Amino acid sequence: MARRRGIMSDQLKEEIAKELGFYDTVQQEGWGGIKARDAGNMVKRAIEIAEQSMSQNSNLK
Repeated sequence: MARRRGIMSDQLKEEIAKELGFYDTVQQEGWGGIKARDAGNMVKRAIEIAEQSMSQNSNLK
């Protein structure tokens, strides 16, 4: 099975992990060490950030 490349940059993932409070786990165990709930919350937060960015960009037009 081919490994899929992530859409989020490593920098964004790290920033969100810090914001949500599980970056220590990422540093110690890697991304595979985080809980499914944390991964879901990270995706949810990334979507919120993207939506905010799109909203701001549409307001500039």
